[in-house]
Amino acid sequence: MDKERKLRSEVLRYLGYKDQQIDEITEGQLVNALKEIKEIKQTKITYKFMDLVQENDEVGFVQSNFKLPGKDIKEHLKNSKSALLMAVTLGHEVDKRIRYYEKVDLTKALILDACATATIEGDCDDLCEDLEAELAKENRKLTFRYSPGYGDLPISVQGAFLATLDASKNIGLTATSTNILIPRKSVTAIAGVIDIKRKLRARSCANCTNFATCSFKKGDVSCGL
Repeated sequence: MDKERKLRSEVLRYLGYKDQQIDEITEGQLVNALKEIKEIKQTKITYKFMDLVQENDEVGFVQSNFKLPGKDIKEHLKNSKSALLMAVTLGHEVDKRIRYYEKVDLTKALILDACATATIEGDCDDLCEDLEAELAKENRKLTFRYSPGYGDLPISVQGAFLATLDASKNIGLTATSTNILIPRKSVTAIAGVIDIKRKLRARSCANCTNFATCSFKKGDVSCGL
């Protein structure tokens, strides 16, 4: 599946469509919204690779006080000696446009919101693909992305995660006191670095402890958020 088809498919998933045909009006709105997001987004990225320290009930980082608590993240990184920490944002203009449409055209706001969510995931995929191309030269690769709030990794690590990347200075990304990312259309995530010969755990929604309550779960692939 090419990137444009994948992007469209993801938008429809976020909108709640499951293999249904959409009408011409909705199709036109979808096409226009994807075009609008492409025009107004200002994708900014910051990342770093950090060596890991496997501790009893959490994962730490060499020369850093930042720690990731939880059994799930420890299991996810058990075969990694280092990890990629990344933060990506589409910028404030996307948030502003969605808020504007929420006041004048709620349907358009919902479609634009879904387009923005799918777009930032695509931007994260592109970053990981580029980095994996470099890692492959050393016979290494990345595990799938794992974000605060996924599994039993608490969303409360968001502030420390951003501080570790100096994300506020580098890309203007911050978090509220309730750990909401600002701009909203942003992603923070960690991926382990492993040897290519190692077999990756299947990236499945069924592996997530939030499976029962997630609105965007799929049968075979995790949301990656």
